[in-house]
Amino acid sequence: MAEQNVMQRKLDAINRAGQELVRLEDDTSTNRSAAERLKLLEDRIIHCGRDILDYRNLAIMVVDERTNKLEFLVSQGFEDKISNYELFVAAEGSGICGCVAATGESCICNDVTKDPRYIIGLADARSSLTVPLRLHDKIVGVMNVESDRLDAFSEEDRQYAEIFANYVALALHILNLLASERRSTHTQVSDSYCVELSGPLGDIVTAATELKEDYIGLDDLRQRLDVLIDRATHARHAIRQLSQAPTSGVLGVAPEQVKKDPILAGKRILVADDEEIIRQTVSGVLEPYGCIMDVAADGSQAKRMVSSERYDLVISDIKMPHATGYDVFTAALAANSATKVILMTAFGYDPHHSVVRANQQGLSAVLLKPFKVKQLLDKCRSALCER
Repeated sequence: MAEQNVMQRKLDAINRAGQELVRLEDDTSTNRSAAERLKLLEDRIIHCGRDILDYRNLAIMVVDERTNKLEFLVSQGFEDKISNYELFVAAEGSGICGCVAATGESCICNDVTKDPRYIIGLADARSSLTVPLRLHDKIVGVMNVESDRLDAFSEEDRQYAEIFANYVALALHILNLLASERRSTHTQVSDSYCVELSGPLGDIVTAATELKEDYIGLDDLRQRLDVLIDRATHARHAIRQLSQAPTSGVLGVAPEQVKKDPILAGKRILVADDEEIIRQTVSGVLEPYGCIMDVAADGSQAKRMVSSERYDLVISDIKMPHATGYDVFTAALAANSATKVILMTAFGYDPHHSVVRANQQGLSAVLLKPFKVKQLLDKCRSALCER
């Protein structure tokens, strides 16, 4: 019973910490610089880790995709010299953190003196727990917790840490403060096209569901997991509602208030993406302007549709199951050379230099996720006005 109570308290702590990390709407509405928002998030992570989850020695590192380097975002309780470490996303040569970032697999080190990968973070460290910061299918950093006790971390600790790390990654995404971007964003999160929030929230639901299956018979603990699952599910639903109801948030204005656009009105447009929320949101933006919208859930479906139907514009994600955005691009041009194509990508993902090749063959534009409504509309209008 005592062990069950400890697990319940930890789960309650994760719920409180997660809510505090992602409850940032009021803060992003103020005129804060990127550095100020970053400092705000650092303070919240330290508070949640130390005061709520009892992580006394905590480090958060994020991936700078330009250099593949792990940059320290938060360091609490560690030696000052760790800021001089040069760690990279690599299975070897960059310690446990670099390996976790490269593989996406969490690591419990029961005795750091017996792991040759360990690089000193805490002066008298005896054990460590390192988990990835996962944003849907992308590893954006790592979280490292160390202790001066041997065998300080269990499998349950790993599961809890992974859920907390998902919240950290989600908070980073909300504020657009990943090391690879480091740019100032002066608008509300609701004004940004944060279409990728659904994926990380889904990861939280999945992790909590898996944890629930491990504790059949512990009804109180399972009920607390249900609360976490319900809250994350509700958040996903709210994001979808924003994409479908243009009266607030992402879309800003109601459909009946949007006038017909002479450039967009009557144009037949295909949106291809394996994320449902992206298909729904892009369609929700363009339909009020008089566009005739079709959607495809993967690359092969998109290729079939462009081959059988005539489209004025195709908006396709680069990374999709069964066929890439570049495959959709070439299929669309083969079917109708007048069709304009816009490719979407997140985190600069561009396999085989697809954008470079497509640009040489007549690609109209590239949209980097997350994007804003105005960016989407401007690129669509520009593409449709091309001769």
